[in-house]
Amino acid sequence: MERYVDVILPLAIPRFLTYGLPDGMEVQVGSRVIVPLGVRKFYTAITYKVHDLKPTGYAVKPVSEVLDAQPILLPGQLDFWLWLADYYLCTPGDVYKAALPAGLKLESEMVVRLNEDFVAEKPLTGNEEKVFNALEHDKCQSINKLQSASGVRSILPAVKSLLEKEALCVNEEMMVGYKPKVEVFVKLGEGLTDEHAVHEALESLSRALRQKQLLLKFLELSNYPDGEAKPVSKRQLLESASVTHAVFNGLTEKSILQTYEVETGRLDDGDEAAPASPLNPLNPPQQVAMDQILHSFSEKNVCLLHGVTSSGKTEIYIHLIDKALREGKQVLYLLPEIALTTQITRRLKRVFGRRLGIYHSKCPDNERVEIWKKQLSDQPYDVILGVRSSVFLPFRRLGLVIVDEEHENTYKQQDPAPRYHARSASIVLANMQGAKILLGTATPSIESWYNATVLHKYGLVELKERFMEMQMPEIMPVDIHELRHKKLMKGSFSPILLQHIREALEHKEQVILFQNRRGYAPMIECHNCGWVPKCENCDVTLTYHKAINQLVCHYCGYSITPPQVCPACEEPDIRSRGVGTERLEDEIKALFPEAVVDRLDLDVARTRSAYERIISDFEAGRTHILIGTQMISKGLDFGNVSVVGILNADQMLSYPDFRAYERAFQLMAQVAGRAGRKNKRGLVVLQTYNIKHPVIAQLHDNNYQGMVDMQLAERQLFRYPPYYRLVNVYLKHRNMHLLDLMAQDMATQLRLAFGKRVLGPDRPPVSRVQKLFIRKIILKLEPNISLSRVRERLQHIQAQMLANDRFKSLTVYYDVDPM
Repeated sequence: MERYVDVILPLAIPRFLTYGLPDGMEVQVGSRVIVPLGVRKFYTAITYKVHDLKPTGYAVKPVSEVLDAQPILLPGQLDFWLWLADYYLCTPGDVYKAALPAGLKLESEMVVRLNEDFVAEKPLTGNEEKVFNALEHDKCQSINKLQSASGVRSILPAVKSLLEKEALCVNEEMMVGYKPKVEVFVKLGEGLTDEHAVHEALESLSRALRQKQLLLKFLELSNYPDGEAKPVSKRQLLESASVTHAVFNGLTEKSILQTYEVETGRLDDGDEAAPASPLNPLNPPQQVAMDQILHSFSEKNVCLLHGVTSSGKTEIYIHLIDKALREGKQVLYLLPEIALTTQITRRLKRVFGRRLGIYHSKCPDNERVEIWKKQLSDQPYDVILGVRSSVFLPFRRLGLVIVDEEHENTYKQQDPAPRYHARSASIVLANMQGAKILLGTATPSIESWYNATVLHKYGLVELKERFMEMQMPEIMPVDIHELRHKKLMKGSFSPILLQHIREALEHKEQVILFQNRRGYAPMIECHNCGWVPKCENCDVTLTYHKAINQLVCHYCGYSITPPQVCPACEEPDIRSRGVGTERLEDEIKALFPEAVVDRLDLDVARTRSAYERIISDFEAGRTHILIGTQMISKGLDFGNVSVVGILNADQMLSYPDFRAYERAFQLMAQVAGRAGRKNKRGLVVLQTYNIKHPVIAQLHDNNYQGMVDMQLAERQLFRYPPYYRLVNVYLKHRNMHLLDLMAQDMATQLRLAFGKRVLGPDRPPVSRVQKLFIRKIILKLEPNISLSRVRERLQHIQAQMLANDRFKSLTVYYDVDPM
């Protein structure tokens, strides 16, 4: 009987592809297979279904190879993938690309080989000669490597012309992503089986003193002659003996020493013998909250923990994790930002030791592959600490999911698809696996608060007291509009903020300054004619970065050197406008030269080690003033911070988005919560041009409920979440006029299907990115409308649009529940 297999490819293909299974080839659902696509290309596919139904309408190609004897996806993971694809209006291939580490996705790549018999009849062009010369040095290269070696940016035309001249040939080869980490060990040669043979070997080295020294060091490290000589790491041996590789190679050539490789892995599980520390006891309010959470879990699967900043939510999480582990279950602990993993890791390692695994995008890809494989093994991590991508890891016995700082918009994947929200995805994952989920935050998202208090879908537990009965920080709004009018502002800082910074430094206390703009200045401008440099690829102004003296686009990375004179009017009076974290760093260093100042933003913390250094230096008191973007707001625990300065609250309030007020309140409340956590009541100086704004008053009074009531009334009136569900339809094209025509056409078709639920098309705040113009159409849908039916309508309309020859190059994608 002929057998076939439906597979998921890592491509945005809206359906499964079917391949034939050759006789004798066995494969399980959830395993990887190599399959051909097109003339030469090969991909790693995931098997979805094995059956005997032959597809009609096309010739079925056979599976080339099975990569896994055992599935790399556990039962239920494929169902989770399909739910994500269905709900977020993307393809299973989009989910596959996001879910699996790159090292598990083998893919064929074009490899170029030099024809050594080629003789040029005509001189080669400049680019052809560069490519040919690069191949003479290395006769077989991938396209990417060849492009780098030759220095030719548009390399494909040159390769094509050389192919036509038969100067080279190309073929597809599978590229292996993951390589196991191995360590070289050393043992005695096969002939050195007894003490007499070892002595003879030493005698034979009487004229080779360095080799004799190395052999003696090996015998010492291997505990010889107390027992049988144990293998020794080659790296350890060379470091201990202080000899060169040439000396070592001399012994291996004489067969006195032999080497062999052992796969060691990259995961640092800590000291196996290190005992776990006991749990810290919960104080009475924490214990009450813990009991209420457990009671809520007996009735509902989801519980919202609303605990004020510094109330000790993490200690409650640790006790809940401990309880789940004692019941033989696994735990997934989600964080919104990689920066948080440094502090939380130490706290969890202290209690759970080797049972804790860390998973996020700053981990090397080979390390992520090994974590994935470990989760499939018989001894997986019991606790996974990670960011949003951790929801894709395999779990055999998931019992608890904790989403810390659940309100954070960084849980939402923006680009590319799937544009999923990790909070929503983790709730579905937990329900599929019969696990409980805890959402914890000091400033709940309005959707979660609504689900808990109005719809009662979630349980609700409130923790209103700070740890050790510390008072909430004092919020001091400062009207910088009036201060600037009276010329009392010194740069970006009000006199009262400078006074409190000075007092904090005198008392050996620390300061956090929050400005949610990185770079030196958001823009530069000609003071004479008003010229402002913009990105040539995107519809944004270029941000000035003083440290590298570059104007940079934060969307596509385009950069130029700032001009000395205005290119429009040729006047030299070009000035920076606005303030970024880099400029604040310069200003504060000039005002407080004795203080150690550091900065935490994306420009200085792109690597895991950079995050860890900045946070550990501030935590240890080596840094006195920390300037940062929203990275510093996300749950970091610093005990000696007495003053927090929020330098311009209005930037957050003026963003054109219905969530602007909610986000501004959350962000400022979270930043304020970094102050006065352990020693004394903290102070937050909130600088604003609009001191009478209602959010400022709500923040001053810590009136979260007032903010929610105001926002719910507005959202119900204007049909926004949580009363309605939003789906943003984005259209992209290089031709702006053609895009406007396509957007109007699609909006008309959508109105025929969805009526008044359709808004737009309109231009988003950034209407061109990487040379593609963007238009947006908004669907406002009632919560009871089936998204599956909406998906069918959208796909039908999109297919009709793309059937028009003029619209074939149009890109259409969807963002469900946009943030």
